[in-house]
Amino acid sequence: MIKAVIFDIDNTLMDFMRMKRAAVDAAVDAMIDAGLDIGKKEMIEKIFNTYWKEGIEDQNIFDKVLLREFGQIDYKILAAGIVGYKRAKQGHMTLYPHVKMTLTELMKRSVRMGVVSDAPRLGVWLRIVDLDLHHFFEHVVTFDDTGERKPSPRPFARILQLMNLKASQTIMVGDWAERDIKGAKKMGMITAWAKYGDEFNTKESGADYELNDIYDIVGIVDEKNFR
Repeated sequence: MIKAVIFDIDNTLMDFMRMKRAAVDAAVDAMIDAGLDIGKKEMIEKIFNTYWKEGIEDQNIFDKVLLREFGQIDYKILAAGIVGYKRAKQGHMTLYPHVKMTLTELMKRSVRMGVVSDAPRLGVWLRIVDLDLHHFFEHVVTFDDTGERKPSPRPFARILQLMNLKASQTIMVGDWAERDIKGAKKMGMITAWAKYGDEFNTKESGADYELNDIYDIVGIVDEKNFR
């Protein structure tokens, strides 16, 4: 009996990388307009290279890139980049198709829902509230709650503890096979890979199920609970 579905947020419920790319693109345009002397494509590449090294949630990414590349921070350029980023981010923070319909259908079936994310607590909650999802989730576990990221067992153990559930009673839905799927499987959770959000050209997810659309999870729950 499936009693709960646990979701990752980024690239599972929302198209995080689409938002991130659009926001960085707008930020670089704004910095160049403010006087940054570098090609747009080159600057975008430098920013994303730093993201991959420092973490995609790094809040000081422009400071670091400007300081490393130019030896100092021009605050007019930095401010322009931050403002451009924030404006574009707000306009591109969108859910994947059928997310709210999926969550609503799970709620109708009395299936409880939670979140496990590697992102910082405030960032996760800002996204959840901005996307109007805060009424669906019973508990939300973030990096700040355990100090460890998936596939560490601690985030998964924490959500199971908070929801007072056995691993076998839950399905973990996530896009990152090496973190979401691998970590959840080790805990004994049923796993569903959000193939539509894959950013790593994953060939074999190792998941129990693969989702081409998030609404597929409703059919999986029905199969488990009502067959």
